[in-house]
Amino acid sequence: MTDNALVTRGLTKRYGNHLAVDHVDITIPKGEIYGLVGRNGAGKTTIIRMAAAQTVPTAGELELFGATGERELQKARSRTGAMVEIPSFYPYLTAKENLEYYRRQRGVAGSHVVEDALRQVGLDDTGKKKFKAFSLGMKQRLGLALALMNRPDLLLLDEPINGLDPEGIVDFRNLLLELNRQYQITILISSHILSELQNLATCYGFIDQGRMLEQVSAGKLAEKCRDCLELRVDDAPRAAAILERQMGCRDFEVLPGGIIRLYDGLDVPEKVTRLLVKQGISLSGMEHRGANLEDYFLNLMGGVRHG
Repeated sequence: MTDNALVTRGLTKRYGNHLAVDHVDITIPKGEIYGLVGRNGAGKTTIIRMAAAQTVPTAGELELFGATGERELQKARSRTGAMVEIPSFYPYLTAKENLEYYRRQRGVAGSHVVEDALRQVGLDDTGKKKFKAFSLGMKQRLGLALALMNRPDLLLLDEPINGLDPEGIVDFRNLLLELNRQYQITILISSHILSELQNLATCYGFIDQGRMLEQVSAGKLAEKCRDCLELRVDDAPRAAAILERQMGCRDFEVLPGGIIRLYDGLDVPEKVTRLLVKQGISLSGMEHRGANLEDYFLNLMGGVRHG
């Protein structure tokens, strides 16, 4: 029995001459909340659509709960729920009436699944309120309820917090955490609100221009996003070479724009300053800081890591 909910090997999608997803390998263990991080147009939505069978891959292999063949995958997809965008709900129907319509359309057995899904997302008390009167947060919750109606073991969510206000983001985040912890639902969630994923995900995949840059656990990422001295200099490569040669610094990053993140020498910033100035390096700024998820992603796209 596999320990993974979703695995892709060389997953590729081409639209004409445009390579939207370029040989992407993903591994999502059961029980994880996997944050797919990338800018708009990076390929996040296409990956989720392929996992949800809404788009056919051009090449590569996709595995769900150990199933790989087309017949086996079809069975395994009954264990998944997807929310790629807010579904087309009827504006003059209530939450319960909308879900009941989709339940019958999809042939989901048992009317109780509608009440169960609404209760899971906190919409069981909306009564006769029509969908057209729902807030964006309520509409997102109803979309999630639809994805939960078949009691999935894997949720595929594309930008579900996009457009929500801060309170709505917190509410939706807490809801996903509850689904993961109480019902052991594995979640693949994409977002460009990186700071919010940092409060949710247990592992990450960083994607850019259709390619997977790195997969990392939340624990490993926390180690990498540790405290540093951020230096702004006129010649970053030369400054880094000086620090490495004369101070023995081995753990640092050289970023675009004349920025160095130094993980050695945090306790002697004045020594760093004196050395660089003495060697003719123009130092325009120095700040003690910790890198966040957005910093880390931007570094993956443009920085060079040492150590």
